[in-house]
Amino acid sequence: MTASQFRAPWWARNPHVQTILPVMTKHRLPKLQRQRLELADGDFIDLDWLTPHIAAAPTLVLVHGLEGSSQSHYARRMLQQCQRLGLNAVVHHHRGCSGEDNRLPRSYHSGDTADLHATLSSIKQAAPQQPLWAVGYSLGGNMLAKYLAEQGENCLLQAAAVVSAPLELAGCARKLEHGFSRIYQRHLLRQLQRKMQLKQQRHPSLTMPDLASLNTFYRFDDRITAPMHGFAGADDYYQRASAKPLLAKISVPTLILHAADDPFMSASVIPEPTTLPTAVRYELAPHGGHVGFINGGTPWRPRYYLESRVLNFLQEYPQC
Repeated sequence: MTASQFRAPWWARNPHVQTILPVMTKHRLPKLQRQRLELADGDFIDLDWLTPHIAAAPTLVLVHGLEGSSQSHYARRMLQQCQRLGLNAVVHHHRGCSGEDNRLPRSYHSGDTADLHATLSSIKQAAPQQPLWAVGYSLGGNMLAKYLAEQGENCLLQAAAVVSAPLELAGCARKLEHGFSRIYQRHLLRQLQRKMQLKQQRHPSLTMPDLASLNTFYRFDDRITAPMHGFAGADDYYQRASAKPLLAKISVPTLILHAADDPFMSASVIPEPTTLPTAVRYELAPHGGHVGFINGGTPWRPRYYLESRVLNFLQEYPQC
């Protein structure tokens, strides 16, 4: 475990300021080009590429969080920074998150690594000599960490970064049922409920419970996420999809960043240092909120730690 160099300014030491202010701040979205990747099961996912493509430069794959996209504040900022540095970057959208519903009744979940593998395989096949990196945020961070562990030495990535990831899903679900964290839960559940209503209209044979009654993540995951993706229930899903028990299997250089005050997380996400392999560099900051990490500027023009920290780490591993 490495001591974090992140320091929050006095006006951003509140975790909710760290979490909410980045969402409310405008971030320019660079020009992107969409690629549709057809999947083996007849579905598709969309990839948004930073343009223009630079033939010799490394490629960074961004894996967004729950109901995120290339429009998410953290994706916009990272795309901007990659553009400045002359790096290739692409946003991997989970099924149904690119602005168009996916074809199949199923959706995506925190441990859904097959689609990520399809994206990475496609990129590697098209440019086998280019270094390939990835950064995962929140749900996408857990997904990326699980993928790294599953692949081990066969991983297609040279290095990776995992930011604000719910590595132990059950504890995070419980955390979101208490205090101010319930506001975040309510906001995200409304998005998921609307998406499921639209999915039911498109697939009339899909049986849905009363969505309004699924007012916690545990209930939603138990009645929707788990059965839709082959799990026995929420407990089975949380156990099998959580990346924390698998971290010891990671062999690719990986940076994991957490904030101790993250309102989406419980202390259960923090791994024991003795369980981490030498490939994993774990940093825990006392402040930072959820995918926030504001380290300067003003409330009107905040500056951020994530982009420079993640890219500095990844650039330590530039070779295939």
